[in-house]
Amino acid sequence: MGASQPPGVAPTVGARIVHHEEEVMGTIVTIDLYGDSRVAHELYPTVQLAVESLHDADDVFSTWKPESPMSRLRRGEIDLATAPVEVREVLEACEAARELSQGWFDPWALAGGVDPTGYVKGWAAQRALHLLLRTPVFGAVVNAAGDIATFGFPAENSSFQVGITNPSARKELIAIVAPNGCIATSGTYERGPHLFDPHSGDFVSRLASASVTGPDLGLADAFATALAVAGSDFLSVIERMSEFEAFAVTDDGERQWTSGFPLVALASPR
Repeated sequence: MGASQPPGVAPTVGARIVHHEEEVMGTIVTIDLYGDSRVAHELYPTVQLAVESLHDADDVFSTWKPESPMSRLRRGEIDLATAPVEVREVLEACEAARELSQGWFDPWALAGGVDPTGYVKGWAAQRALHLLLRTPVFGAVVNAAGDIATFGFPAENSSFQVGITNPSARKELIAIVAPNGCIATSGTYERGPHLFDPHSGDFVSRLASASVTGPDLGLADAFATALAVAGSDFLSVIERMSEFEAFAVTDDGERQWTSGFPLVALASPR
């Protein structure tokens, strides 16, 4: 994490004043805060609360931990009435995402019981960001392995910008975005064929990369998964959503996006 400025040193306004990395949910989540360096020392307790909320989400929803409430629910040992309130909240949001995505995102489709993993990582990052709203900073970023929630700005007269990885050349960017609060990206170029098509019952991705931006990272995560599985035709579904926009990269490198997608720049094609 960052440190406060020594007495007599002018503060760096708009600089990154806190950086924290946390291993949780099977990945690395980073928290970055931007603002007046003189208040950096005040931020640590709230950052710790945000970190604890990430671990709480992992403890409740992990399908790898046998005694997590989600694992116990999947085995039928508890029901929604006795599960933690967060479980009901997340599953209700997943039901809404399933309906809005026309069934392309469906945590109930896989064998073994409901698995809201495709929503929870974004939801947990968004919840951690919400805790950071109480800090005296200009802006904050919670990055959960590329699913990114932001608020505010990094410096005066600027905005947060996020690069989208080129799925065919992972050390390069294919586009730069100024996200509308949050951005989630889905595809198989990092983790292989792990996306499930609820309609066909197969593991498949019809896009090389799918990114969705909007005000809620859990839903953006779900819609990015739906877009990757459904293919480019799903862009028209997101086009009709008032608060979400999307960017798609086909297997042959074609780039497509909705009319309001906050694109800053495209990388030149090879």
